[in-house]
Amino acid sequence: MEKNLEISLLFDFYSKLLTPTQQEAVSLYYNDDLSLQETADILKMSRQGVRDALNRAKKSLYTFEENLGLCERFSKTQQGLQLIIENAMELTKLADGKASELSHDILNTAQNLYEQEV
Repeated sequence: MEKNLEISLLFDFYSKLLTPTQQEAVSLYYNDDLSLQETADILKMSRQGVRDALNRAKKSLYTFEENLGLCERFSKTQQGLQLIIENAMELTKLADGKASELSHDILNTAQNLYEQEV
């Protein structure tokens, strides 16, 4: 996974656990794709201060994920639901009668869960 995308994804899960300054720095630098200097100007900090805040935030985000595993669990759930959806679609095509009805229910349930997670 690309580093910036990985940090943004971890930030989605754990941003509230960071300090307000770290939250703003990560949001501006990674999500808004601003430079260190642009981020520093907005936050009224030095460029080095922003770099330090980002490094501490990244370390914290990786530690949170290592200990809690929410991002990995989310990814595995999405993959599992996608497989269920694909298989239920195939079953719906092949089945008839009660089996078709059940596979259709499975498909609808999996799709609803998938949409809620995203």
